[in-house]
Amino acid sequence: MTTFIDFHALHTLAPSNVNRGEDGSPKSAFFGGVQRQRISSQALKAAQRKAFSNYLDSSELGVRTKRIVELVARRMTQIDPDIDLDDALAAAGQAMEKAGFKLTSPKVKKGEDVKPPTAGYLVFLGEHQVERLARLLLETEDVKALTKKDVHTVLDTEHAIDVALFGRMVADDAALNVDASAQVAHALGVHAAVPDFDYYTAVDDMSRADEETGAGMIGTIEMVSSTMYRYATVNVDQLMANLGSRAAVKRALEAFASTFIEALPSGKQNTFAAHTLPEVVAVAVRDRRPVSYANAFETAIEADSGQNRRKLAARSLASEASAVAETYGLSPLDEWVAAVPSLQDDVEGLGDKVNTRELIENLLEALDSALPADATAGRDGE
Repeated sequence: MTTFIDFHALHTLAPSNVNRGEDGSPKSAFFGGVQRQRISSQALKAAQRKAFSNYLDSSELGVRTKRIVELVARRMTQIDPDIDLDDALAAAGQAMEKAGFKLTSPKVKKGEDVKPPTAGYLVFLGEHQVERLARLLLETEDVKALTKKDVHTVLDTEHAIDVALFGRMVADDAALNVDASAQVAHALGVHAAVPDFDYYTAVDDMSRADEETGAGMIGTIEMVSSTMYRYATVNVDQLMANLGSRAAVKRALEAFASTFIEALPSGKQNTFAAHTLPEVVAVAVRDRRPVSYANAFETAIEADSGQNRRKLAARSLASEASAVAETYGLSPLDEWVAAVPSLQDDVEGLGDKVNTRELIENLLEALDSALPADATAGRDGE
């Protein structure tokens, strides 16, 4: 059976705007007929990817860019400073075209230098793949002699951990696609929430009283506060297929778990500094299918005077977990929960109570029996 790891969190944000739409308003969604605050899965994944550098070496991570030709060419000049950049760009461009990428040359204005060709969309390549391709091109006397298979062998093996987790789509050649092993839900408020407005003014430091008596600038910023339910799941078998190494899978899951707990989108943080941490984090290892507990909040949490909304949310989450296990027989193989002291009594049924460090240690230990043997394609097996 396939092994899945479900991640759940309750996370309260004070007034903030960490993820806004094109109109500047905090993102929202209707659920259960009620408007809630929302943080998009794209923003959450971007925050995790950025935070991966705190847990993983840069060689294990990827770069997402349209400028793939320039990326490879500059790596060639770093490896061999004697090679001319124009020659490196030509070689890298040929290699990418052989791989099936459709490249276009950016328009340049009169007097500007010619710009390297770019892909028509963002391409997600591992740093290690960029390094290997650069070395292959430097070692190849005639790049024209390289085949599509030669380039694909570099670009479609030994994937970066973030590529293995979040996947890669190559519109020009589906053979280079990487199936994502992680799925991340949009975070959703557990209660109704409508944005409010912060009216602000700024004074010109050099203005004189006889010149200007009012503000030098006036504006408004929308903000909202909510307790959010966050959910993500990782298909461990798919992650193993993408990475090929037990050691790499464990490093990937440690980084994913850590950043799921700690990372937040950075929107308007200079204004609001909403640097809170989740009050509840629960992790479950499953062997049949992943299970979200979002329906625990289909009926919006309403706290009467004197009630604690976080406690009510924690109880609803624990109740939903118990209901799923009882109704469908979908009990996790292992489960743990970390909660702040004030909510310890409200999370019964979500797993063994631990702190977040113990949660991650227990998860990695449980994987030892779930992970298959290293694939031959892996570069760093145990």
